[in-house]
Amino acid sequence: MARVTLLTTAPTEKGPSSGSISLFAERVAAGFPSPADDYLEGQLDLNKYLIRHPAATFFVRVTGDSMIGAGIHSGDMLIVDRALEPGDKKVVIAVVNGELTVKRLCKQKDRLVLMPENDRYEPIFIENEMDLEIWGVVTSVIHML
Repeated sequence: MARVTLLTTAPTEKGPSSGSISLFAERVAAGFPSPADDYLEGQLDLNKYLIRHPAATFFVRVTGDSMIGAGIHSGDMLIVDRALEPGDKKVVIAVVNGELTVKRLCKQKDRLVLMPENDRYEPIFIENEMDLEIWGVVTSVIHML
């Protein structure tokens, strides 16, 4: 049986910043494994790469499969930025008549449509009598394998 070793980094005097993860300078091969190099590029703070407006950003977990065509699956975590303008073709978190949903916002002629990315679901055509609130624009999807 093969021996498995978990690679850990020893804490430094300064220590990593809160929420940061080690970032290796070397790329990992997706083919035949090669010996790992011991070079660290530094610390990777995912907040720095995924969150542009910290005070206006929230996370929400997805339930359902209406957005699988956009790579959003049930159980995924979405990063949503309320500071961004919800424009045409943007994936948004919306509240329609009190119901929370994630859909692609589309402008068709003189009306808005919330489009699913799964043919099993119908678009939501926003009518004058409907209550619509856009909570924010989805900027990233965290998808567990």
